Amino acid sequence: MIDPSITQKFQKVVDLVAVDISGIRTGRATSAMVENIVCPAYGGTQFLKVMELASITVSDPTQIVISPWDKSIIGDIRKGLLEANMGFNPSIDGEVIRISIPPMTTEDREKYVKLLSSKLENGKVMMRQVRADEMHEIKKKFEGKEITEDEKFADEKSLQDLTDSHITKIESLGETKKADLLQI
Repeated sequence: MIDPSITQKFQKVVDLVAVDISGIRTGRATSAMVENIVCPAYGGTQFLKVMELASITVSDPTQIVISPWDKSIIGDIRKGLLEANMGFNPSIDGEVIRISIPPMTTEDREKYVKLLSSKLENGKVMMRQVRADEMHEIKKKFEGKEITEDEKFADEKSLQDLTDSHITKIESLGETKKADLLQI
């Protein structure tokens, strides 16, 4: 019998991929585009995420508004956004930072589709690593006479089926994101 925690490991990889690809720019503004950006603040670095430095809202499909909790670090946040080199031009408007999202060109869309493919492939590699680790455990149990040969083959098949179903989830996430990217 395969380790029940393996499903949790696979789901963590799926969740990680989902978070990773959510930051890929589509034609619409989303808070995920900026929330993982690191900003120099308070003598160190902080994530821009909602709970750390600021609240992030999307006022319309082409604009992100960042409201720092501490107004004295607004310049630091802008600097972090510029250093992230995401193609944004953040402007300070009183006590908030506004980022206008320019329309994407065909070249931009193609570039982001390639980036998406790369991130999805990295997710699949992580899945295969989790599978390989568990296959090693199954092999150790068999060699240690803890399981029979039939149980070994059944566990390997069960593990492969579980791997395939989670890779399908990653591919589904990718297809949804790709559709968003290619939508004009």
